[in-house]
Parts: sequence; C-alpha cells; structure tokens
Amino acid sequence: MNISFGNNRLIGQKRAKDQIERMIGSGRIGHAYLISGAAGVGKTAFALAFAEAMNGISNISDLGTETSSKKSSWFSHPDIHVFIPKPTSANTEDLRERLELLAKDPYEIINFSQRPSLHDESSSKNLQAFYPIDYFRDEIRPVAKLRPNEGDCVVVIMTQVETMRKETANAFLKLLEEPSDRLMFILTTESYESLLPTITSRCQHIPLGTLTQTEVEQGLVDIDNIDPDDAKYLARVANGNYAATRFFDVKRLKQNREEIVEFLRHSFSQDASALSKLSQDWQSSNNIEGLIAITNLLEMYIRDLIVYKETENEKLVTNVDQIDSVKKFVKALSEAKLENMLSHIDECRPMLRQNVSPKLIFVVLSFRFSALMRGLDPYISENENWKHLPAFVE
Repeated sequence: MNISFGNNRLIGQKRAKDQIERMIGSGRIGHAYLISGAAGVGKTAFALAFAEAMNGISNISDLGTETSSKKSSWFSHPDIHVFIPKPTSANTEDLRERLELLAKDPYEIINFSQRPSLHDESSSKNLQAFYPIDYFRDEIRPVAKLRPNEGDCVVVIMTQVETMRKETANAFLKLLEEPSDRLMFILTTESYESLLPTITSRCQHIPLGTLTQTEVEQGLVDIDNIDPDDAKYLARVANGNYAATRFFDVKRLKQNREEIVEFLRHSFSQDASALSKLSQDWQSSNNIEGLIAITNLLEMYIRDLIVYKETENEKLVTNVDQIDSVKKFVKALSEAKLENMLSHIDECRPMLRQNVSPKLIFVVLSFRFSALMRGLDPYISENENWKHLPAFVE
C-alpha cells in the first residue's frame, strides 16, 4: 500500500506518521488508539487524518490509488463522528459550529476551555468542559452501536479524554472491553498519565513529539502564509504549540516582551502599584493561550540571561534587539538564581490552565523573583504557599 499519511496538512511528527503508514500497510488495525502529546502539536489533526485514511478519504493525506471515498473530508462522511468536551451550557448547535471550523482547518482551536467564544475572540472567560455521563449515554454510545454506512468502519474520535468524569470513564470502558465489529475509537489526550490504566491498556498508544522551532516556522510560512520574519519570531515563542501560535498577534507579543522587562524591574524593586497594574492588564487582555505566551516570553528572556551570563556571546541571544537590557541585567544581578526562576515559571502554566487568577499568579511570581534575583531563596517557602493568601485576623 502506497500512501503519504498527513502529507497535505500535518506538521512534523514523522515518526508517528511512519507508524500509521506501517499499520495501515500491514492491515493489522486495532479497535482503539490513544494519541497523546502536548498542547498544539496536532493530536486532533492526526486523529482526523487517521479516520480519513481508514475510510479511504483523500484530504489531509494523499491516499493515491487507495482512495475509495468520494467524500471531500471526514466532516461529510457518515461513518466518522467527532466529539469534544463540552460545558453544561453548550447545545448541539454550539458543537456543530465548532466542528465546521475544524472541517476547514484540522488545527483550528475549537475547545471551549481554550476558546470560550467563537464570536468574541477577546473573551478571557474560561469554560470548564468535560464529558458528562448524559453526553456519553445520549450521543456517544448510540453512535458506537452503528454499522458502517459507506466506509470500512465506524470511527469515533473523542478529544481530551482526560476530561472524562469517573462515571463516564467507567461506562466508556465497557465499550472498549466489548467493541462492536468494524468500530474504531481514536482518543486524544494531553495527560496520558492521568487516564485510567484500564483504558490505556486497551488502546494502542501513538505518542506525538514536541514540534521543533523549524517545523513550527515552516508551517506558519507554508500553510498560514505568515511573513517569514514574523514566523521566525513566533516559532521561538511557540514552545512547540503550532495550533495556538497562528493566532498570536506579533505586534502584541512584541509589546508584551517590553512589558516582560518592566515586570522583572518592578519585581526587583517590588513596585506594588506597577506590578498590580501590569498583572491586571495581562489578565484583562489575554485568554489562557495569551497568558501562556507571556510565560513563554518570560522564559525565553531569562534563558537569554543564562546564555549571555555563561558565554557573553551576543549571537547566541534570542532577543537580540534586547541585548542592552540583557547585558545590564547580567552585570547588575550577577548572583541571580536564574535556573530557579525558570522552574517557578513552569509551575505557573498548569495553574493558568486550571483557572487560578492570572493576576494573583503573576504577583506571587514577582514576590519569588524579587528574592531569586538577589541570590536568595523566596521569602515564602514552597511548602507554605498558603501564606500568599490574605489572612483572617480576629
């Protein structure tokens, strides 16, 4: 069998692409697959391409002589069904509208948690989306009982299965244990370790790797028609997240980069008013992905400090237009615990995704940076985080 899996759209992931091609070529296809990987690396796009390949659709992939369907994509095929986690407030039309966007671009961000509103891109409200038991019973399980209409098998795609509630996961397990003939599940997750072992053990695992800067940059130029200079810059701050990076405002990011330097200055001097205002501005003008991008910018700048401190080689600095501030920082704060500062940034990202107040996160981060930039340990230790909270005094 001679197919080029994902060659029309998928970014990177050569090892996983080769794995799929070998499986399809051998004809040894299982009934359940679990695609794991970090945010924005293409898990959903990969799942859609796999579903299309199983039912002979040339779209994301060039199937050549193996094309057996006249459908233009998975969206119009009656045997491919896609489900995403949803908030309790979502209705059928809300879901369909998001899937229509995904049909136009398999890397489109359609998750309610990342993109709460399709019509107000500035919305920073974060919706909790999951798989409630009635969603499973009323919509997912009935589809899994269907027989193929046009294709070789019924394919059920479920994204972000780590959001399944316990009772939903237990009910879903029964389908995995007793799969119908000619039924395939393709699941995706950003948190493989959090899934029930009884589920992971019944799925063939396809891990996706982190996208390189070159892969992200090439995708932005070739697919999204972004200016090469802007694409190079975006790829550096993407942290491997191609899907979200396409929506970044380069002008806004560069403004944020200036604000990053101010954030570090205010953190050192503990300018409470300036820190509060800056943190509030970040919270008000960014959704989760925008806030994550700010942490990426902060990390990139601190890594530049580390590189220049060790090498004094300007050519190795990513933020080359910020070289003057980098030099001043390294000279003035030679005792700064820069590696520790990076570890604290890493701790912020999960909290941002868990809807902790961004303003509170950045203010607390500044407290920690204030000490670390002086070569000291944070004033409040990690095992006494509660001291960051206002105390009730009787």
